[in-house]
Amino acid sequence: MFEIDRTVLVLIDVQGRLARMMHGKEELFASLETMLKGMEILGVPVVWMEQLPDKLGPTTPSIAALLPGESPIPKDSFSCLGNPGFVDRFRNINRDQVLLTGIESHICVYQTGMDLLQRGFEVQVVTDCVSSRTLENKILGIERIKLAGGSATSCEMILFELMKAARGETFKRMVKIIK
Repeated sequence: MFEIDRTVLVLIDVQGRLARMMHGKEELFASLETMLKGMEILGVPVVWMEQLPDKLGPTTPSIAALLPGESPIPKDSFSCLGNPGFVDRFRNINRDQVLLTGIESHICVYQTGMDLLQRGFEVQVVTDCVSSRTLENKILGIERIKLAGGSATSCEMILFELMKAARGETFKRMVKIIK
């Protein structure tokens, strides 16, 4: 089970024209928006990454708007761990349970997940918060992470897993964003 004080969310490369080419993009964006709102309610930190932003463009505006006061970390490596800015930010957050979201699940999400697993982190791929240009590649990226020791979850499943109980203001706020 993931715990709020041990969890970090990594948002990978939801940007530019590429984001609009994803399989099930409307559902992807809606789930990502819910996930980011949920992370804010729970106080879970988010590490925001962008692949070659000068070439691929900025993060999708509806997603970027949910990260006020945050700045994306630019990268050129497929795995986030190939970027010193990510490694520094990740080390400073000091969490060992990682939720992976973003695109593309068979490239950057997959390679990041593999690197995290090899370094001993617990990894869950949030299946409705990742995608690829094809459904087959989306599924392949998720399956390979699971075969390597990671696991799969969904936006709603992990939000309730982190909350643990249906009580208090946190639960009331969460129900509003999930409905």
